[in-house]
Amino acid sequence: MKDKTPLKIAFVSASNPEDKRLMSGSVYYMNRSLQKHCGNVYYIDPFNVLLKKFFQGFSYFTRFLFKKDYIFPSILLSKAYAHIIKRKLDGQNFDLIFAPFASIEMAFLKTEIPIIYVADATFALINDYYEGYASLLNLLKKEWEFLERSAIKKAALIMYSSEWAANSALIDYDADESKVNVIPFGANIEKIPPKNVVLEKKKSSCNLLFLGVDWERKGGNIAFETLLELEKFGIDAKLTVCGCVPPKEFSHKRMTVIPFLDKNEEKQFNELYDLFLGSDFLLLPTRSEAYGIVFCEANAFGLPVITTDTGGISSVITQGRNGFMLPMEANGIDYAKLIRKICLNDDLYFNLMRSSRETFEEKLNWDSWGISVSKVIAEYLDVKSKY
Repeated sequence: MKDKTPLKIAFVSASNPEDKRLMSGSVYYMNRSLQKHCGNVYYIDPFNVLLKKFFQGFSYFTRFLFKKDYIFPSILLSKAYAHIIKRKLDGQNFDLIFAPFASIEMAFLKTEIPIIYVADATFALINDYYEGYASLLNLLKKEWEFLERSAIKKAALIMYSSEWAANSALIDYDADESKVNVIPFGANIEKIPPKNVVLEKKKSSCNLLFLGVDWERKGGNIAFETLLELEKFGIDAKLTVCGCVPPKEFSHKRMTVIPFLDKNEEKQFNELYDLFLGSDFLLLPTRSEAYGIVFCEANAFGLPVITTDTGGISSVITQGRNGFMLPMEANGIDYAKLIRKICLNDDLYFNLMRSSRETFEEKLNWDSWGISVSKVIAEYLDVKSKY
């Protein structure tokens, strides 16, 4: 692609790719990686102010009337999006449309421009997986299912972050296998520690980092139980909880709570950076996880991940290489036994630390993602040009 005119790519998303706070920063880093590896990227905003205010008001009304949410993904909004996007695309001569997490933006769009649809899950998966979806109206669930199926059918290429999501597209939505690709996402952080800094770290006694905004869904109670069990084993363990405040009953002299750190604010990011560097493990016994960007971030600092075999995590964590996944039924004793085994074997720990960093460098970064996306696009366009 170097010797050719750069591709002109329309980046279509309700999440502004210039805002690092949206979608945990994923659309921001996707946009940057596309610019670097794939072509010239132009943001196409599918919204206008009046439309947004209307649907916000409608959502408040349904929550008041039905005590359930009727949020943006709907047939009406999708049609409105399609009208706005179509008008903004006309006459622009784009080569591709890049549509991350954008089933609603794409479902009704009429265009001859090839669409690349990117996601970390399908609606069929998250509907029964995340508790928050139980509060949605059944009508909305049916609409969302329709929009997902329409976007998958319409896409020329589909890129998922995990095999878990890709398999759902194939099985639940009859996706064309030739369209579906698995390309892991990267770490959503600006400053990556140099490799020598990571590999020269000294292991502390056993510093555990629990990083998540939802104590219950991320398995906070299991992490706390793990701390207690390690103490019984005679391991000098500490647990730092960052991103949420545990319920009052979860309190311990060897547990520190940092309610929130905004990695988009320099001072707070530096605190988070030091927190990663000063930890020995990322402990996250999550109950549900479509992918887990935080695992990529932990591996950037050489932190092995101790987590759960659920959702799309197995496309991020390779057992025994950059962490370990325990079964859903595992409890704090199981986690503590595993961590004790690693802590008491310095060779095992440092080998795990090295391979965790290597895994980040090989695949869990946005440059690797962009290069892989570029190759898939080149192959697609090469085949397309022959017909």
